[in-house]
Amino acid sequence: MAEIKRAIALGFFDGVHIGHAALLNRTKERAAERGLLPSVLSFDVHPDDLVFGGQVELINSALGREDVIRRCFGIDNVVFIHFNQRVMHMSWQDFADSVIEELHAAWMVVGHDFRFGYRGEGTAEKLREYCAERGVGCDVIPAVRLGGEIVSSTRIRELLKAGEIEEANRWLGHPHFLTDTVHSGYHLGTKLGTPTINMSFPTGVLVPRRGVYAAKVYLAGETEGYVAVTNVGVRPTVSDEGRVSVESHLLDYAGDLYGRQARVEFYAFLRDEQRFADFAELSEQIRRDMETARAYFNEEKADSTAG
Repeated sequence: MAEIKRAIALGFFDGVHIGHAALLNRTKERAAERGLLPSVLSFDVHPDDLVFGGQVELINSALGREDVIRRCFGIDNVVFIHFNQRVMHMSWQDFADSVIEELHAAWMVVGHDFRFGYRGEGTAEKLREYCAERGVGCDVIPAVRLGGEIVSSTRIRELLKAGEIEEANRWLGHPHFLTDTVHSGYHLGTKLGTPTINMSFPTGVLVPRRGVYAAKVYLAGETEGYVAVTNVGVRPTVSDEGRVSVESHLLDYAGDLYGRQARVEFYAFLRDEQRFADFAELSEQIRRDMETARAYFNEEKADSTAG
């Protein structure tokens, strides 16, 4: 059986933003031109975690990155390498050889600032020259800019922490999101008469600014999203646990949601989280938030129709 030759985009791809999109789209183009399998090679944990002994707050989990790459770019072959001591101490030439020989890379695509191998000694230009020696194609994608600034995961993290979700989404090229299995919570939705889903950010994933967002919820197996109001925070009116959770009230859905896989997409920051005097006051505020969220999406729909 003939081995499958691949066109491979290499990188960490945190957030899978519009800069990464340039790599992924070029990978698809090269694959189509040469009859290769479009693929992505990434790491399960951020290399800086091991190199510098800290923990980078990620925009997405590994599963989240894979989801965006498949859903938004149609690349199904996503390979994760576990970044450990062995990989960290591998020379850049050995790393390139392993990609060529083990993954049958016929073409590689990297960003201009791609570094790899021991102490980051491998650069994009070194890889391009090495690939040429090995008879493998290689594209180095220049920096992508937005408003004169280079698009980066670091900048997007700053925007998310500030609650500037619409600007973050512009840099991402898609709505920021969280995917999780719906679990039982405080059942506020039952009391409010709206279905509610409770979710959590995975360990190591950045929690955006605490507060209330206009959002859409997509349930596994369904293509249409439901308008929702999503609270990111500790729910001070109903809980004293201090644990950050994600609670979404769905406006136009009826049915049991527990145990289902769902994706919450964040669109606009509505207000900071606050403590209310009682449940009745909280309930009334959530109803106002729902009206605000519905108006937001109606306006978005009107703008897109007009455009």
